[in-house]
Amino acid sequence: MPQPSDRAFNDTAAHIGSTLGHLVGMQAQTPHTAYVGLWTRLEGFRGDDLSTLLLDRSVVRMALMRGTIHLVTEADACGLRPLVQPVMDRVQKSQFGKRLAGVDLGEVLAMGRAFVDEQPRTFKALGDHLLTRWPHRDRFGLEQAVRTGVPLVQVPPRGLWSRGGAPAVVPAETWLHGVRAEPLSMPGLVRRYLAAYGPASVQDAQTFTGVTGLRAVFEELRPELLAFRDEEGGELFDLPDAPRPTARTKTPARFLPEFDNILLSHARRERILPEGTMSLLSLGNGLKPAFLVDGFVAGTWKLTTRGRTARLEVRPFERPSRVQRGELEEEGRRLLGFAARGAARTEVSLVV
Repeated sequence: MPQPSDRAFNDTAAHIGSTLGHLVGMQAQTPHTAYVGLWTRLEGFRGDDLSTLLLDRSVVRMALMRGTIHLVTEADACGLRPLVQPVMDRVQKSQFGKRLAGVDLGEVLAMGRAFVDEQPRTFKALGDHLLTRWPHRDRFGLEQAVRTGVPLVQVPPRGLWSRGGAPAVVPAETWLHGVRAEPLSMPGLVRRYLAAYGPASVQDAQTFTGVTGLRAVFEELRPELLAFRDEEGGELFDLPDAPRPTARTKTPARFLPEFDNILLSHARRERILPEGTMSLLSLGNGLKPAFLVDGFVAGTWKLTTRGRTARLEVRPFERPSRVQRGELEEEGRRLLGFAARGAARTEVSLVV
């Protein structure tokens, strides 16, 4: 694994950090989601590059936007969590409030924080510990009270490229001791959101962050933003100097991981989804890995292994053209070269 002192690795680390910062964190709900998300965005990205940054604490995995796990830089871990704390509080109240009726949440948080501060703990160990004080209360509710009330990071080996482990957590301020990060304001968060995902509506920003009541923030920023209207008359905002490619801009085929930011960054996913295809992308409470053709979601993919053979199954929503098929097969082989490391045989199969 490359060492942080290596100049080439330092350049790669800078690219990873700037990409995560630009995207306002990358959805990392499953351990390897962000690896494919970075691979599809960065030239020459290797899985061990990100593992090194997780091990040296330059980036972390923690609950942030929408209360879900994101991969962020150490600075954003400190700057973003206070802004989305209302989201965490809302999750606690709506999903677990009744389970812990009559329990002093302040006492739960104090006991839980002290326990995970000693060393990284799994949520099972945390639940066992809390049940010694509240033996007849809901275990999951007690665990989640600490998860939502205390900024926690998931520590390695969870989330590493070549190995993994059960989620073990420790307070962010303990894991990132000594990190100095400039406070991030809500207007600053909105500006960064627009830099990555604009033109976008107020509802889009609220969908991405999970934070409500952002209209007042947009109104505060209105003098420095450009405003547009979408096809249905809705108001969209963007930064004046942000790139806005035309509809004729050619974009290459790209494979996205499940829960990719581009699929979760707007209230109306139809902006990049063909009409009537959302049901084909949905998978329980998640989203299947998808691929883009000409910048629009055009189907789903699945990587399976049998013995030492890795197979990429590509399922387009519609029969692709000859040129599109060639692009998908080429990009699919590139994905296999990254994700199916060690396979003796690989194949791309288009199921149409």
